[in-house]
Amino acid sequence: MKMQEELVSIIVPVYNAEKFLEDTIKTVQNQTYKNWELLLVDDCSTDDSTKIIKSAGEQDERIKLIELKENSGAAIARNTGIEKAKGRYIAFLDADDLWNIEKLTKQIKFMQEKELEFTFTGYEFVDEKGEKLNKIVKVPNTLTYKQALKNTTIFTSTVIFDVNKLGKELIKMPNVRRGQDSATWWKVLRTGVVAYGLNESLSFYRRSNDTLSSNKIKALKRTWNLYRNVEHLNVFYSFYNFCWYVINAVKRRIWDSE
Repeated sequence: MKMQEELVSIIVPVYNAEKFLEDTIKTVQNQTYKNWELLLVDDCSTDDSTKIIKSAGEQDERIKLIELKENSGAAIARNTGIEKAKGRYIAFLDADDLWNIEKLTKQIKFMQEKELEFTFTGYEFVDEKGEKLNKIVKVPNTLTYKQALKNTTIFTSTVIFDVNKLGKELIKMPNVRRGQDSATWWKVLRTGVVAYGLNESLSFYRRSNDTLSSNKIKALKRTWNLYRNVEHLNVFYSFYNFCWYVINAVKRRIWDSE
């Protein structure tokens, strides 16, 4: 089956991201897959983020700036991008992350050959300079709703949805300040959709110098809040999933490297 280069809408929420934004834009421009639009949704940045985007847009008409009128958070920014998107496929990318140059080509081919509606890939960590930290996160072949509750293996900058199959409303993110990405995956999977993993490192997660123990504690609190206040799971089922969440997180730290 020959791959069709259908339009991919890449949505990037932006807030004071001038430090990494040029690299993120270039990582999209360098893709071997060329039929894309890059929607950079600025959430009232106070730095030079919008200037960087406007300058890039003047040189490449596929790059588009969307400006929010008030600071609203990543969920609203991404949802605004979803509403404006024209592509059959919607991909998410954070403003400080990077992609392998064949990311879109390989993932869209994977989706088209297997007629998939929700996919994600493996990824690896890099430092603030973009240097690899020799830590690769592997992903399972499939992930159901119940499995996803126990495992945070889906990384936002690896996800692509087929809008023709899912529609835009289903993939819009709940308006919560933290954890809206996980809440979205769960919302989609709860309908019976299965997420398919392409176990190849195609994205790079930039780990800042302060992404250490304090952020791990925040992640634990955030996950518990999602169980109880977004998914509305009872205490016992929340605790059951939370235990597996911690176990799987520890496993990844021990085994997902090379």
